[in-house]
Amino acid sequence: MSDLPRKAMTRTARLAALPLGIAGRATLGLGKRIGGRSAEAVTAELQQATADQLFKVLGELKGGAMKFGQVLSVFEAALPEEIAGPYRAALTKLQDAAPPMPAARVHAALAERMGKDWRASFRSFDDRPAAAASIGQVHKAVWQDGRTVAVKVQYPGAGEALLSDLAQLSRVAWLVGPLIPGLDIKPLIGELRERVTEELDYALEAEAQQVHADEFATDPDIVVPAVVAQADQVLVTEWLDGTPLAEVISGGGQTERDRAGQLLARFLFAGPARTGLLHADPHPGNFRLLKTDGPAENWRLGVLDFGTVDRLPGGLPRPIGDSLRMALAGDAVGVLEMLRAEGFVKPTIELDPDAVLDYLRPIIEPAAVEDFHFTRAWMRAQAARIADPRSPAYNLGKQLNLPPDYLLIHRVTLSTIGVLCQLGAQAPFRAEMLDWLPGFAEQD
Repeated sequence: MSDLPRKAMTRTARLAALPLGIAGRATLGLGKRIGGRSAEAVTAELQQATADQLFKVLGELKGGAMKFGQVLSVFEAALPEEIAGPYRAALTKLQDAAPPMPAARVHAALAERMGKDWRASFRSFDDRPAAAASIGQVHKAVWQDGRTVAVKVQYPGAGEALLSDLAQLSRVAWLVGPLIPGLDIKPLIGELRERVTEELDYALEAEAQQVHADEFATDPDIVVPAVVAQADQVLVTEWLDGTPLAEVISGGGQTERDRAGQLLARFLFAGPARTGLLHADPHPGNFRLLKTDGPAENWRLGVLDFGTVDRLPGGLPRPIGDSLRMALAGDAVGVLEMLRAEGFVKPTIELDPDAVLDYLRPIIEPAAVEDFHFTRAWMRAQAARIADPRSPAYNLGKQLNLPPDYLLIHRVTLSTIGVLCQLGAQAPFRAEMLDWLPGFAEQD
């Protein structure tokens, strides 16, 4: 694609083609089975073809379609392995790449937003995009003072495309829902729609990124590039090298996986405590592992893309840490009372405290032990337990409520756990919670 398709009818038609394409392939597969091909071979072929189509449509449309694909990609660890294989590669591509906007259009956008003499701000500018995201693409350049920078340029028509895509995706959510057990797709899409205006505002993003850059400027573990300039729908920040987390997931050694996972968990909890902001887009394309020749404990985590943040002036809500601590101590009544007070259990719902504790224990296992090994198998087991109608966890989960104040926190936490499972990271995650999660270490 040379440009962002903006006509709502065109984008809707392409998204609507997804279920039609899947149905057509199923019919073709039936014919192949009748013709003598094994069901396993045909199923694998259909899954790969469907994954390819999913990437092609979501990637080319960019906008909300690609944003949805990026968010969805971190949950692939919950898929049964026989399905996960074909989808993993296609969805992972959405974390770092999309068909680029041509150079001429990038130049036009820069001239419109930075002025006709925009080139005077740079010593050099690489027309080849270094990365493409859901609403913009990034170019590597050298700023006038000699610093290597990342120049993020928003796609023309991105706002219209985001809203159009997410409206249409909510109508075809049933396609994706069965693939990810235990994940309710419609609220996820609804939450993404609510964040559209904020993500399109590069001034807000620049402010959030600079707050983090200042706070972590001398930090030995976390690196956030400083903001260099911002003009309308263009954001210029310092360039960040390093190994993309997607590469660590696909081919990194266990030492890399463990260190990346530990730092990712640290940023999840330390970020809100230190900045009052929660980075709300934790897919692997937004993180880099900065390795040195020294020991792994000296490696750092680079964090990118602050277009979506949750504003938490007091850090993560204290009831999260309090309820975790009480659950680990076996205080079933206290946990239920807190869940009810925070709106997770509606006043008209009666629940057995011990059943609630039984529901939570497997999920909070990483907080119960000094070292925990996140794996795809563990995440699949959690998803299957909650999604199985024969399971007590399924019936109890249906009676729980997710308050609006916790919606984004819940998604970010689940997404981070998904990435940790993709990494297969083993590290002292409990220690990070003891250091940074309000209420978890002790009761005041």
